[in-house]
Amino acid sequence: MTPQQYVQDKAAGSGSSFYYAFLFLPPPRRAAITAFYAFCREVDDVVDEASDRGVAAAKLQWWRQEVAQAWAGQPSHPVTQALLPLADDFGILAAHLLAVIEGCQTDLDQTRFLDYPALQRYCHLVAGVVGEVAANIFGRTEAATVQYAHQLGLALQLTNIIRDVGDDARRGRIYLPMSELKQFDVKAEELLRREAPWGYSERFDALMRFQVGRADAAYDAAMALLPEADRQAQKPGLMMAHIYRTLLREIEAQGFRVLHQRTSLTPVRKLWIAARTQLRGH
Repeated sequence: MTPQQYVQDKAAGSGSSFYYAFLFLPPPRRAAITAFYAFCREVDDVVDEASDRGVAAAKLQWWRQEVAQAWAGQPSHPVTQALLPLADDFGILAAHLLAVIEGCQTDLDQTRFLDYPALQRYCHLVAGVVGEVAANIFGRTEAATVQYAHQLGLALQLTNIIRDVGDDARRGRIYLPMSELKQFDVKAEELLRREAPWGYSERFDALMRFQVGRADAAYDAAMALLPEADRQAQKPGLMMAHIYRTLLREIEAQGFRVLHQRTSLTPVRKLWIAARTQLRGH
């Protein structure tokens, strides 16, 4: 299997909404974003699939060494072998990849976030930097587009956190800020136990409405930051925004039942949203 086939299979097999936005890119840009996304999946899987923290920490350290070795001209993993030849053309730096690894290290080292600023710092690493790299690959011409990309990355990550409250609780993790749980009188133990009736309450609904409102505000802020000159090139990001905001509406319509189920959109619906964005241009 070639490195290119490896990253293609990794991206397609993830089932992520991002894959549908990649389909509309010209081949060189699609190859770059696919390889970069495959890298993000590889390091994220280290934490998500870990049964032993020490083993996971050692794997993340291996990836740090692999990035250094790759940018010295000697990649050994199929992901870095696919990514490195495209890095210079699309402004992908070793520092970008190391930031993503640092975000995954945060996942490994802590399972709670005291307040929203702490969560924002985490989102910067695992989503803002990813957004910046993606914007470069899509074709950024304006400096202000970097701010848009970081804001959109934040919005997408906040959506992931809302969707995955139950999945994260099963792993002993809570990404909703502790200060906000206290604000809405929701106990961490309620989320972690997930006992019938699944910890749902008016308090939990109010907490989730607050989270969704903040995510929507982040999308609005991102759209306001995107320069008109880059709007056409950044359509894959706009596709993601539309797909994820539709997901938010589904979560709302289902009454925030995120503790015992994971809301998702069908592949056909994701593709339809992406195609509609491609045709409309916004």
